[in-house]
Amino acid sequence: MKTELRANTTSISLQNPNSLFNNTPQSSLSGALRGCLGSLDGACIEKLLLHCASALESNDVTLAQQVMWVLNNVASSVGDPNQRLTSWFLRALISRASRVCPTPPPMNFNGSSSSTLQRRLMSPTELAGYVDLIPWHRFGFCASNSAIFKAIQGYPRVHIIDFSITHCMQWPTLIDTLAKSPEGPPSLRISVPSWRPPVPPLLNMSSEEVGLRLANFAKFRDVPFEFNVIELSSFHYDSLLSQLNPSSLNLRDDEALVINCQNWLRYLPDDGDDDASWRDAFLEIIKGLNPCIITVADEDSDLATSSLTSRITTCFNYLWIPFDALETFLPKDSCQRIEYEADFGHKIENIIGFEGAQRIERLESGIKFSQRMKNMGFLGVPFSEESVREVKFLLDELASGWGMKKEDDMLVLTWKGHNSVYATAWVPSGFED
Repeated sequence: MKTELRANTTSISLQNPNSLFNNTPQSSLSGALRGCLGSLDGACIEKLLLHCASALESNDVTLAQQVMWVLNNVASSVGDPNQRLTSWFLRALISRASRVCPTPPPMNFNGSSSSTLQRRLMSPTELAGYVDLIPWHRFGFCASNSAIFKAIQGYPRVHIIDFSITHCMQWPTLIDTLAKSPEGPPSLRISVPSWRPPVPPLLNMSSEEVGLRLANFAKFRDVPFEFNVIELSSFHYDSLLSQLNPSSLNLRDDEALVINCQNWLRYLPDDGDDDASWRDAFLEIIKGLNPCIITVADEDSDLATSSLTSRITTCFNYLWIPFDALETFLPKDSCQRIEYEADFGHKIENIIGFEGAQRIERLESGIKFSQRMKNMGFLGVPFSEESVREVKFLLDELASGWGMKKEDDMLVLTWKGHNSVYATAWVPSGFED
């Protein structure tokens, strides 16, 4: 009897491995697979994933089916964290197989994942709950806001250019902090690009509507406020970079300019070729704008390599963190948990299932990013003790597994001692105050 996992209209048959063992020579590989049938530990699952990836890379569909059958018996979207994580890796491998293997025929898997994403449009209230579920985003917000607040002291006007994926959820806290300034708040202007990466979380309102809500909150807190959308002529990187100039941004001499990047830089292509690195081009332009501070927060992992097996190993040993963290306080059948995990699942699918321009998730670790910034002429800004206290206060309200450590000038969010998210702050070398 066969079990089939379907993706769109094309499927890969997942045969019972016993029949395959009987029809193929016994090998250390088949022995390894037999040994994993009764095991659910992470090391065994990782081994199976790598075997499957190697089979797909060599177009060995039979072996890929064999390993997928075993993985399918391990995976469960409502099981323990390992089982839930495995289900998304299996989906990603099936997605990849549907395009790269000679049989079944290539197919477009985009319909399954993108339609799911398009259906899940959040309200502002739902987005707030999403951001607060675990400190994946709040950590970067807190560290960055504290660094920004320190950098803009003494300026009567502040202009923040916000490159992020969380629809300005970072700014109410900063507005509230500015409102409490003993000397009175500065005027605040926030600019956001009209384009954002097509990744979760997705909101059911436009950037302009978000700006109106922020303006109402700022008015309530007596903070002079202005919101601008940087209109792009097309959804392409050169259109974005062409708008990053003093004229298009309407930069003003009496403003403190802040550049804020939250979980965003990874989506700028960077293939290691200096002539084709949009990431370096973006940072070079930013440096020329002479901001008083640049804040960057992102996931602390290296997932840009061209090696599929390396990406699987790194991704599996990194993205278990949110699955494990959610296990500590949400039931297995929680809709909120399943939806949150699905967003990480789509990330896994992109990292493992796609190549070339379609693979947009290209994470760079905090250490590598810091070296990139130093090579490009930026200077790291250490986080103050006040910033550290604020982040610790945030984490004290959460599960005991969350922690924080300092690495050079970085603050790093940890889960059970494992790096999760990093936050950094920078100024251009020779910044003119």
